Amino acid sequence: MRNAIPQILEDGENGLTDCFRALLNQGYQQLLELDQHIKHYDRQLQQRVKANEAAQRLMTIPGYGPVVSSVFLSAIGDGKAFRRGRDVSAYLGLVPRQHSSGDKPVLLGISKRGNSYLRGILIHGARAVVKAAVHKNDALSGWVNDLVRRWGKNKATVALANKLARMGWAVLTSGGVYQAKLINA
Repeated sequence: MRNAIPQILEDGENGLTDCFRALLNQGYQQLLELDQHIKHYDRQLQQRVKANEAAQRLMTIPGYGPVVSSVFLSAIGDGKAFRRGRDVSAYLGLVPRQHSSGDKPVLLGISKRGNSYLRGILIHGARAVVKAAVHKNDALSGWVNDLVRRWGKNKATVALANKLARMGWAVLTSGGVYQAKLINA
């Protein structure tokens, strides 16, 4: 679209009215201005994440980039408010809801409670990891590929987002970094 609009505006034979051409040009200029704002804020975010040691450690986890790391840090802090990683997942609404009766456990979809923005970007990060896992040979990718085969891509993505939230908590509370374990081929 960004490449096509200037060509459309320059083509005088395409039948566009002068009024519509002016509106299209105005919208295109606004789009270019928004692109500049986004680049500016991306640079600021990159600088802030680069200066934050905890955010740098979070970015060692697959699926964590500057946005996910900064949002995770702002929502979870140092992680000490949570006893274990599962509590972080539950806080973010990434654990299954339960409707159990007697000795029959019935697990439903995720609870979707808590910080919906962080949950959403963790799922987007997990989606990128699921897509790349096909070509990798580490333990996490093997686990993901197995889940995709058994449950399908969407359920595997949400399960991975749950795991990524737990991993984020572990990295924050331990002071360490994520280290991938390779599978012997």
